[in-house]
Amino acid sequence: MSDLLDDPSPGQNAPEFSVSEISGEIKKTLESSFGRVRVRGEVGRVFKARSGHLYYDIKDDRSVLACTTWKGQISGLSVVPEEGLEVVVTGRLTAFGGQSKYNMNVDEVAVAGQGALMALLEKRKAQLASEGLFAPERKKPLPYLPQIIGVVTSPSGAVIRDILHRLRDRFPRKVLVWPVAVQGSNCAPEVARAIEGFNNLSPGGALPRPDLIIVARGGGSIEDLWGFNEEIVARAVAASQIPLISAVGHETDTTLIDYVSDLRAPTPTAAAEHAVPVRLELLGWVENQGARMANATSR
Repeated sequence: MSDLLDDPSPGQNAPEFSVSEISGEIKKTLESSFGRVRVRGEVGRVFKARSGHLYYDIKDDRSVLACTTWKGQISGLSVVPEEGLEVVVTGRLTAFGGQSKYNMNVDEVAVAGQGALMALLEKRKAQLASEGLFAPERKKPLPYLPQIIGVVTSPSGAVIRDILHRLRDRFPRKVLVWPVAVQGSNCAPEVARAIEGFNNLSPGGALPRPDLIIVARGGGSIEDLWGFNEEIVARAVAASQIPLISAVGHETDTTLIDYVSDLRAPTPTAAAEHAVPVRLELLGWVENQGARMANATSR
C-alpha cells in the first residue's frame, strides 16, 4: 500500500512564489532590514546618463557596490563622485527584480578625508601646470579703469554686497551680476557657463561685454569650495579673453581657479579694490599734474 503513495520530499511544503513575488519580497526585506546606511569606499567607474541620472560604483579590495543618484538628487550633493576618490556615501539599499540585482540609491556624498581631496587636487594641479595654464606669461593685465565689471557669484549673501559697496566707495562702475551656485554639484558647470557667457557678449550690445570679470565666494570648508577646484572651471578661466580676478574663500583658502586667474585676490572686497582705483585719489593726481603743467608753462 505504501508503494502507492509518494514519499514526501524535503521542502515540499515550502511556499511557492511567482518570480515577481519573490523579487518583491527580497526588495521589501532588503529595504526594511538596512534602512538608511553609510558606506565607505573608493569610487570606481562613473557614468552620467543622458537622462541626467548618475551611475557609479563604490568598491574596496574585495567587493563592488553599484550606486545610483537620480537627476533630482544630484544638485543636493556637496561632492560629485569622481573615479579614484575615497568617499562615504549615504542612502538606501534597494533591489531591482527585473535584473536580479541590488544597488544603493545615494543622496549624500562626503569625502572620506581631506587627504583624499588634497591628493586629487594635487593631481589636477600637476596636469594643468604641465599644459602651461599657470604660466605667468599667459596672465593678462587688468584694465586700469574698467567701464563694466562682470561678477560671477551668488546673487544673495554678503559677498555681492561687499563687492558693490567697495566699488561704490572707490569708483562707481556699472556691474553685471551673473548668478551661480557657489557650492554643490551645480557650482562648477554654472561658474564655467557664466565665464563663457560673459566672454560671448558683444561690446556695446544691449547687454554689454564686461572689461573685467570677478569670480567670488565667501569662505568655507574644502568640500564647500570644491566646485572651484573642478577642471571645467579652471579651463573656462584659462580660455577667458576678458581679464579675470579670482576671489574665492578667505585669505588662507587656495583653489585651482586661483592658479589660472590673471590675479588672485585674498577676499571679495580685495578684488573690488584691485578692480578700480580710488576716485578721489585719481582726481587729486589729475589736479596735481594739471598744476605742474601750468607751472611749467608759466616758467
